[in-house]
Amino acid sequence: MVLGLFGWDDLADDAGLPASHGSGFRGQSLAHNEPSPQDVDRVFQEFLEAGATVVKHPGRTPWGGYSGYVADLDGHLWEIAHNPFSDWM
Repeated sequence: MVLGLFGWDDLADDAGLPASHGSGFRGQSLAHNEPSPQDVDRVFQEFLEAGATVVKHPGRTPWGGYSGYVADLDGHLWEIAHNPFSDWM
């Protein structure tokens, strides 16, 4: 398990959401990490098939990874990500 802390505005920006309070952004997300970009795409699709909605389609990140965001049925934000620099995967 890894805990990552990000500022409110930085996390909203990463998810492609407005950071303003009352906009629907809750200030937190859960991250699900995968060993490859292809696995990110697969899990992202599985989330959608289970009823999640697209927040941000998967794509390359500025830091060299690959990630996208969905909202689950309760509106919780999930990042599906691949970090090529991680040694714990």
